[in-house]
Amino acid sequence: MSARFNWTTLHPVAYKAGIGIEMALQNSFLDPIQKELIKIRSSQINGCAFCLDMHTKDALKHGETPQRIFILNAWRDAKEFFTEEEQVILMITEEITLINQKGLTEDTYEKAKKLFDETQISQIIMAAVAINMWNRIAKASHMEIGK
Repeated sequence: MSARFNWTTLHPVAYKAGIGIEMALQNSFLDPIQKELIKIRSSQINGCAFCLDMHTKDALKHGETPQRIFILNAWRDAKEFFTEEEQVILMITEEITLINQKGLTEDTYEKAKKLFDETQISQIIMAAVAINMWNRIAKASHMEIGK
């Protein structure tokens, strides 16, 4: 699949706004691995090859194990590989990514409140929102995977 256009040059103001969201998330409580788990899981659900390529490589650079990346798509069947916090982060990520199904459910929100404060929950949600934005842009514009 060849790229349709370079949206970053066609709409630089929007690109800067997206980068602004990423910059705000740099100061969140989420550690680099948690951020990459959010990005990889949303990208799996959205089928974004560009983002999967980028974020699996980034996760490995941050010390994530190949095994956890390989099983992330089926994390519910391999919970012993993910901390309780990571499991809740993944639940939120999935529900935000699939927002049209149930939204962020009360059950997931209650689990999150036991582990995180409201600011932290808002940061998890924003991280999921951000990668969903990037996934949609990458898929719509056919961003090419780096070699």
